Amino acid sequence: MLTLAAPTDPAWADRVLPHLDVVLLDHAHCEKKAASTAINLIFRYQDRAPLMAPLAALAREELAHFEEVLALLERRGVAFGRLDPSPYASELMSIVRDREPKRLLDTLLCCALIEARSCERMGLIAERVPDEEVARLYRGLLAAEARHHQTYVDLARATGLFDETEIRTRLAEIAAHEAAVIARAPSEPRLHS
Repeated sequence: MLTLAAPTDPAWADRVLPHLDVVLLDHAHCEKKAASTAINLIFRYQDRAPLMAPLAALAREELAHFEEVLALLERRGVAFGRLDPSPYASELMSIVRDREPKRLLDTLLCCALIEARSCERMGLIAERVPDEEVARLYRGLLAAEARHHQTYVDLARATGLFDETEIRTRLAEIAAHEAAVIARAPSEPRLHS
């Protein structure tokens, strides 16, 4: 179950679908960034053995998704290139506390919420996009995105540093922050706009 504090307005899909190639390009960048984030966490928290294998698996799966989106872009004749990201992730991560181990908890929970929002929005695209190949891609990614959300929450538990009450309370706080961030996001054709 996704722990979003507020759902996306269904009209979001109507705004972004006319710019589907840009959304797909943004999605490719999001998958690349998700893989990079998992790898960075491996390096930053290498003393936390329970995090290593799940983060490595996550990074591999995110890179596989990156490759899937790249292949779709190529079939659509869209070249992969630079794209200014939405401010969503950086604004969401502004809630992360500076001191460990709270920094670790907040980072993992922010990652969980990014995955949850991605899952929700991919579902909206899959429901509304007229292009069957794009719909199939997004339907195919939904279970993985939901699993990634849960993986990050489970990793917070696996650290052994936080009790369940602290995890749930902080997840609710960050989810409320995420809802505010997504509500004020600029209206651009991005997965998190």
